[in-house]
Amino acid sequence: MAHSEQPADCYCIIGAGPSGLAVLKNFREAAIHAESLEREDGVGGNWYYGRPSSSVYRSTHLVSSKSLTQYPDFPMPADWPEYPSQQQVQEYLRAYAKQFRLHEAIRFNTSVQQVEPADATASRWIVTLSTGERRCYRGVVIANGHHWDPNWPSYPGCFDGAVLHSSQYKTPEVLTAKRTLVVGGGNSGCDIAVESAQCATATFHSMRRGYHFVPKFIRGIPADRCGEFLLRWRVPLWLRRRLAARAIRIAIGPLEEYGLPPPDHQLFESHPIVNSQMTYFAGHGRIKPKPDVAELCGERVRFIDGSIEPIDLIVYATGFKLSFPFIDREHLNWQYGKPQLFLNVFHPRYDNLFVAGMIQPDSGIWGLVHYQAQLIAQFIQLQQRQEGRADKFRQLKSRFDVDLAGGIHYLHTPRHALEVEHYSYRCRLQRLLAAFTT
Repeated sequence: MAHSEQPADCYCIIGAGPSGLAVLKNFREAAIHAESLEREDGVGGNWYYGRPSSSVYRSTHLVSSKSLTQYPDFPMPADWPEYPSQQQVQEYLRAYAKQFRLHEAIRFNTSVQQVEPADATASRWIVTLSTGERRCYRGVVIANGHHWDPNWPSYPGCFDGAVLHSSQYKTPEVLTAKRTLVVGGGNSGCDIAVESAQCATATFHSMRRGYHFVPKFIRGIPADRCGEFLLRWRVPLWLRRRLAARAIRIAIGPLEEYGLPPPDHQLFESHPIVNSQMTYFAGHGRIKPKPDVAELCGERVRFIDGSIEPIDLIVYATGFKLSFPFIDREHLNWQYGKPQLFLNVFHPRYDNLFVAGMIQPDSGIWGLVHYQAQLIAQFIQLQQRQEGRADKFRQLKSRFDVDLAGGIHYLHTPRHALEVEHYSYRCRLQRLLAAFTT
């Protein structure tokens, strides 16, 4: 089938969620012609509650504060809470798209089936839509997120009860009067366990390891803002750990007192579990901590400590696979379980293929994607106007072994493959933007 030509300089942005919107807005401000392809009928991506592409549940709130989550040039309303709800987040993303007139450059109800280079040098890219239409673009920015392809664990045996992945969970009615097991120690797993504790007959929470729990507020201030103060003051990592651990210990106390397993790693070495209610419900016996699952036994579950519990419903809050099914992995320089890209954004060889939002920061992500988008736009402009400086950036992006963790050694697990320390990562983006300003 022949492909339809776009304007010679048109870029394709895959997705109109928070990352895709940030790229589209910054491209338009840089006078880079682009259009976004979005499979749903509106903006929001993962935050478009109730749509097939959304993994959020009705009670979802941000786990990063609004000041460290919002786009730098579009603040959330001052009268909103520090941790806005999913309804407010969706309202915010719609307002962002409206403010910057992004809808006119978005093709809704349009799914991408395949992305492939148009020639051996990948001077242009062919994007095949679900309709069979093939469109030719100057370049592609993949911005469809990485919280959509559920990771299902595999355990010996079989389970006769109901099973859900956290991405399928929407409202607590499904938990009512059930003996519920939540598997997974991330933020979603803890949130669902807390919700289950308030309506299920019994709630069990299985975690492979102990984690540090960070309260949402420390003396009335969002926890990530407290951390931001220390980072801005250039407090060394060892002292930040000591100060944060003391504040958390004062606020929560030893986790063992609640029956929760103690952490098996240092603070900051795993993605933060931001939750102020887990310890409350565990301390009241409404959440019963369990170790990893050993075997599924029909209507029961056996755990690695030998205990066995009758279970009606399992909710697997076991995360998501990093997945881009519409493009061959070889085009993403895929190695060691993920694309190996400079700053997790820039391809070492292709100058017109980018990934936006492929990071897992310890605070909000949208502000970081804002700066990613600006740097992508900057590199595109350099290629058009200052080839010498574009070559200097090419030398930089040929590396993908730069430290994105701010000196922190994250746990070596798939969950932490995209982890970045937000402050040092943001500073790196800002320094590059200043160095390569056209």
